[in-house]
Amino acid sequence: MTKVLAAGIGITKFGEHWEKSLRELAIEAVLKAIEDAGIERADIDALFVGSMSPGRFAGQEHVAALIAGELGLKCSATRVEAACASGGLAIRHAYHALLSGKAKCALVIGVEKMTEVGTGEAIITLASAADQEWEAYYGVTFPGLYAMLARRHMHEFGTAREQLALVAVKNHEHGSMNPIAQFRNKITVEDVLNSSPVAEPLNLLDCSPITDGAAAIVLCREDFLKVEKPVYLIGSGHATDTIALHERSSLVEIKTTKLAAKRAYEEAGIKPEQVDLAEVHDCFTIAEILAYEDLGFCNKGEGGKLIENGETSIKGRIPINTSGGLKACGHPVGATGVKQAVEIVIQLREEAGERQVKDARIGLTHNVGGSGATCVVHIWEKGFS
Repeated sequence: MTKVLAAGIGITKFGEHWEKSLRELAIEAVLKAIEDAGIERADIDALFVGSMSPGRFAGQEHVAALIAGELGLKCSATRVEAACASGGLAIRHAYHALLSGKAKCALVIGVEKMTEVGTGEAIITLASAADQEWEAYYGVTFPGLYAMLARRHMHEFGTAREQLALVAVKNHEHGSMNPIAQFRNKITVEDVLNSSPVAEPLNLLDCSPITDGAAAIVLCREDFLKVEKPVYLIGSGHATDTIALHERSSLVEIKTTKLAAKRAYEEAGIKPEQVDLAEVHDCFTIAEILAYEDLGFCNKGEGGKLIENGETSIKGRIPINTSGGLKACGHPVGATGVKQAVEIVIQLREEAGERQVKDARIGLTHNVGGSGATCVVHIWEKGFS
């Protein structure tokens, strides 16, 4: 079976882009990816755009056709929406189009322009990814939902408040080395604990920010293009659960992560212990600890110890979020899943500079929509010595 090659990547700086539109951000990332791949626009025969809510955030729907027109592409163009997992799911659609033979070269873009609206409107828009009747209607937004997950995890496993804070500290340390990160400042556990309360036990520095940004990746069939430093997409898993927390059987796991990871591992023919680094969906600090456990990097209830022991730092056993994660790099919701893929490709190409993970051969990306109703996991492999 033909392999799927990550041929080119492009990304904008993440942050508050007052001077750039959604269209401009997307095109900036795309042009970098096309140049990196060394292809012509005419080579692209499928376009997939991950974007959660461009209509509400930026007043622009029909974004796939918009971007295709701006680039002069004549191929099919599809927008993919799965809340904060929109980018990851867009990659999965491209992957399937390539494996099926319906496309030979696919362009994937993740983009969101969140600062066109005020904070209140942004929060309402994000809350639309929760259950409107049973959660948002009663005023529960995502910090509150993840706070419930944190409280239950602390109750069942003794997870310490300081362990949650260490996730933010570690990701800011990594983000300080990433030139496209929204926040490149280092922080301490005390900074996290003393930051403004948001939803007990989560404070401001436990939460990912409102961000503008775009990321793009060119995926091709291996028989279409040869590159000097090949990186392959070798496994993909996707799972869905109920949107509302109260309908789930457990509040100490994200079932979709476990299912999507199982499917991706099986397709790639690997086990969790073979993963050298991962970009996981740390929208809140508790989300990263849950990801450690549900992806199989440690046993259930041991995620707090994993971060406390330094095992997820760049020089640890399983480096997590070398980009800075959603917490420090920023979280332009539709772009995050593609940004994660860009970071893994950079790492596997050995182009990450001071945040480079030594001898990395297999990387994983983990992209979550809502409070876990959707999850997409991808496995990436270095294809050169």
